[in-house]
Amino acid sequence: MFSYVNRWLVGRFGPALTGLFVGVFAPILTFLGNPGNMGICVACFTRDVAGALGLHRAAVVQYLRPELSGFILGSFLASLVYKEYRPRSGSSPLIRFFLGFFAMIGALVFLGCPWRTYLRLSAGDLNALFGLGGLVVGILIGIYFLWNGFTLGKSLPNKASSGLVMPIVAVVLLVWDITKPLFGPGGTGPIFFSVKGPGAQAAPILISLAVGLAVGWLAQRSRFCTVGAIRDFVMLKDGHLLKGVLAFIVAAFVTNLLLGQFHLGFEGQPVAHTNSLWNFMGMALSGLAFTLAGGCPGRQFIMSGEGDGDAAIFILGMLVGAGFAHNFSLASSPAGPGAFGPIATIVGMVFCLIVGFTMREKV
Repeated sequence: MFSYVNRWLVGRFGPALTGLFVGVFAPILTFLGNPGNMGICVACFTRDVAGALGLHRAAVVQYLRPELSGFILGSFLASLVYKEYRPRSGSSPLIRFFLGFFAMIGALVFLGCPWRTYLRLSAGDLNALFGLGGLVVGILIGIYFLWNGFTLGKSLPNKASSGLVMPIVAVVLLVWDITKPLFGPGGTGPIFFSVKGPGAQAAPILISLAVGLAVGWLAQRSRFCTVGAIRDFVMLKDGHLLKGVLAFIVAAFVTNLLLGQFHLGFEGQPVAHTNSLWNFMGMALSGLAFTLAGGCPGRQFIMSGEGDGDAAIFILGMLVGAGFAHNFSLASSPAGPGAFGPIATIVGMVFCLIVGFTMREKV
């Protein structure tokens, strides 16, 4: 049975099957309690984890999202079963850290990662059209650099034990999610958990974990990536990964309709703002950073489960970026961009452009 399923996942329909699964179960997680149009948002969930760990004190977005632990552990298990567990690292770690940092800044200016962009569109949030436009433009800029020899260098093999760090972290976060320990004086956190707002909205832990494990397994086998899909289609005329994105959007649209979660319009959308310019610019920054780093945030989590230390460094950059975004008024809210969000977005674009122009090899 497993070998039969695996043949499908590594074959021509693998990304589409993964996209279909995510497109169905992300809206179901919203129906079961996750925030609106945020059944699975890798950036937003990383932001919630940063808050739970005390990296920021925005009380409404603090929760140890079990889906992210599921991504890492599902990928880890799949890579072990199919002998693709290959610890490696050493490909421009500091640059990757800051690419993750600024990718998160852009995502929180828009209020979502590429996965949530598609989920917002599938639920009728027309503001996401500007985010999608920015995402595509950012990826196209990244493709320009790739065509002109951009590289972060080669990763080198590591000891097998080095790849266990992220799975162990995932298990620890799960234990903390269940036990809710208090480490601070007088019974205060961390670990922090929101009592209101998006951070307090969550599907049951076991269901969220099960979905995360399944997504981690499926995405590891199929190489599902929402940024790589556009990159490969433009650069190589290869629509293999793009099938996954299309299946994701269609499945999420149908599921949202069936669950009564489709609401067409710009105004009143959950955890969204209507500033078109910064919806566009935020995702342009994220799209560029993700392309230079080699994959969307979901793909980074999946690769970290396989033992990729470079992906883990990128995730740490996202985590720290989330803390900075809320501590320094960079993140947006439903009222609009944060006070310093636009400036930070421009700084991030300048950083990514400098990286793109300076880290090129002669072609």
